[in-house]
This record gives sequence, C-alpha cells and structure tokens, in this order.
Amino acid sequence: MEAALPREHYVDSQMFARERDMLRHEWTCLGRLDELGLTGPDRVAVLDFHSESILVTRDASGLHALGNVCRHRGSQLMPADSPPCGAKAIRCPYHSWTYALDGSLMHAPHADDIDPADFALTSLAADTWGGWLWVAESPRTTLLEQLGPVPERIRRYPLADLRLGLRFEYDVQANWKVIAENYNECYHCGPVHPELSRLVPAFASGGKDIPWEDGVPHREGAWTFTMSGTTDRAPFPDLDEHERVKHKGELVYPNLMLSLSAEHVAAYTLTPLAIDRTHIVCDLLFHPTETAKATFDPSDAGDLWDLVNRQDWAICESVQRGMSSRYFQGGWYAPMEDDSLDIRRWLLSRLG
Repeated sequence: MEAALPREHYVDSQMFARERDMLRHEWTCLGRLDELGLTGPDRVAVLDFHSESILVTRDASGLHALGNVCRHRGSQLMPADSPPCGAKAIRCPYHSWTYALDGSLMHAPHADDIDPADFALTSLAADTWGGWLWVAESPRTTLLEQLGPVPERIRRYPLADLRLGLRFEYDVQANWKVIAENYNECYHCGPVHPELSRLVPAFASGGKDIPWEDGVPHREGAWTFTMSGTTDRAPFPDLDEHERVKHKGELVYPNLMLSLSAEHVAAYTLTPLAIDRTHIVCDLLFHPTETAKATFDPSDAGDLWDLVNRQDWAICESVQRGMSSRYFQGGWYAPMEDDSLDIRRWLLSRLG
C-alpha cells in the first residue's frame, strides 16, 4: 500500500490557491478550436483561464492569448460572457485605447507622447494540438514536451479532424484531483459501473493484467463504447488491428481526459473552480464523414457515457464528502492503483 496525497490537497482552500498558481504555468486545455470560434482569421474569443479572463485571438500570424485588461486604466476590454466574434482590432470601452489582435497598441487618444511598445497587452502562450486550444502563462516547456509520449501513442486517431457530435456539462462537487485519480484507475469499475463492466468484462476485476498499450478488449461481439457495444458508424480509417476493436484511454495532465473508441472519442476538459468543485465538459467527437450524414445519431454513445459519467461524479462527490470529514486522516493506493500514483509524481514535483 502506498500513501496518497496528503489530505490538505483535497480540502484546504490555501492549497487550492497554491495549486492554481502553479497550474497557470502548465499548458491547459481550454476547448476545441472550432467550438471556440477560432478556426478562421480575425477572430476573438473571451475565455476563463484559471479564474482569469483572457482574450484568445487569431490573425494572419496565428493564435494569441492576451490578458483581458486595458493597459491604460485596467478596464476589462470585453465582457467575460462575450460570444466569439470577428474583429480587426480590440477597443477599450473606457477611453478607446485600441489594440491589434496580437496585443500591440495601435492607438491611444490624446497620448501621442507614449511609446506604444511599452503598453502592449499582457501576453500568454497559446498553441494547438489535436484540435484543442492550449494556453499557459510563462510555460516551463513547450506544449509537445508537456504532452510527452501521448501524441505518439494515439497518433492513428484523427483527433484534429473530429467534430462535436454531442456535449454534456457537469458541475461536480469534488476536487479536480479526485476526478483525475478516479479516471486513471479501474479498481472502482466493478462496484460503480455494472453496465460498463458488462461491456468490458476485465473491468469487473479492476482491469488487472490488461495489455493497456494495445487497448482494452470488449466482450464477445462488441467493439466500441455504446449501449450495445456496436454501432453503424465506421471505425476511424487509420487504426491498427487492435484499435479497431479495443478501447484506449489517456489522462493528459493537467486537465484533459481522453477515452478513445474505434469510431468516436470522449474528451473531458476539467476546470477547477474551488477546492471542492470542478466543472467538466464532456465532448463526444466523431469523424466528419459521419456527422455529415442525415442519419447521424450519437445517442447510442451518449446514453452510455452520460450514465457512466454520472456514476463517476456521484462516487467522486462521496469521496470529497468523506475527505472533508474530521475522521479522514489520509488515503492509500492499493497495488492495482499504481497508475493513479501519477498524480503525486506530476503534482508534487511542480509544487516543489
């Protein structure tokens, strides 16, 4: 048995603030580029980045992430609830200071004596991978360095080309790490997910001895994560013989969880809101040739994922309540939960 993270990582608001300061320097997934309205030129989206409002823009030179704060007197440049829009420039509503989409100052009325280079908007790093937008504040590494071996392991899945077929959103009363740890082990699958365990019998025993690099095998006759284990949608075209009939999963720290079936991907983005609250967006992504069909119906996958999700969120909230008890001293990892130890290795090294 291995000791889990100390209790304060799950229940102490000061620890949450410390973690959030650290997370701002990690590449964080903020959503699908097409759903954020950032696939074409001259675009602006207002997004939340670890409780800070930022602007993400696209111009001829690419993507830019900028603080949503005018350099003159600190006015917010665009309301936090603004929908994505087309724009050639960004004008402050207070005194009309105007910025280019790369954040440079274009015009400051009645302030001709200032040097525009001294008043550019605060800049963050922005990049893309897999069709998702990633943002970091003064990142310690490149995005690809942070992603590590993940892109290579799932290179045959056409992530960047996929389209949203169905979306679920949840507010979960649990710490984000409880959700990540739960995703990263299947010790709980037998008691928590009876329907999923019937689809993947190995899950009933905790997923022990599964060759994870090849994927998770389904029951006889099943090959994807739907209520029936089958579907009329075609598998992604470039998968190998294992991926066409098995399931893969990746936890991409800090906040993207991927469950990859042969013909769709369930992608979860986590937004930590408080020490005991996390917002989760679950996007079911499909090949564009499938979503373009008049008969496209993602409900066979959606019904299963929403059921499994709600089972997970309920048990995570139970864990959060228990961890908040004065009788909880600290958790432990059983031997088959070894992969869950990744949260300790990943988090503690960054917190110093």
